[in-house]
Amino acid sequence: MAEVIAQEKQGGKQKKKLIRVDMTPMVDLGFLLITFFMFTTNFTKPNVMDLGLPAKDHHPNPPIDNIVIGDKNQVTFILGKDNRVFYHQSNAADLNTSNLKETDFSGIKISKIISEAYKNAPKPNNFTVIVKPTDEANYKNFVDMLDNLAIAKKERYGVTDIKPWETKVYKELTQ
Repeated sequence: MAEVIAQEKQGGKQKKKLIRVDMTPMVDLGFLLITFFMFTTNFTKPNVMDLGLPAKDHHPNPPIDNIVIGDKNQVTFILGKDNRVFYHQSNAADLNTSNLKETDFSGIKISKIISEAYKNAPKPNNFTVIVKPTDEANYKNFVDMLDNLAIAKKERYGVTDIKPWETKVYKELTQ
């Protein structure tokens, strides 16, 4: 605690009292308060995006045949640099600069494109959205694309690398 030490001042008449305060209990109290607030504080929880992944099949059947999705039964989105988004419904032989159309993330344009392609699909139950980010695409655009898929209520989608024949047409449009 505190000590009072009486000392005589040289000159004789006056006694000066020195007060020394022991800081040990104050330091202990400070650490107790820091510990208390650390344990009672809610730390920020990381935001997690929910991806709809298929459930694991415990009894997988051997694949009968690779199901080929037709050109009109899918729409492919290519995420490029500078927030640019391109889409097409073509195969390697038919894709050219006039088929690869550009859109952006403003409003609900992507959701409308997905809905239009779904309406025109010959087999709507097999309709698939394919997302292909390029090396120049940023993560924010990928998240925005997944948000647009959720808005369009399309749970059947795939994420894959861009094919060389798509890269060729993409490079022609961006240069």
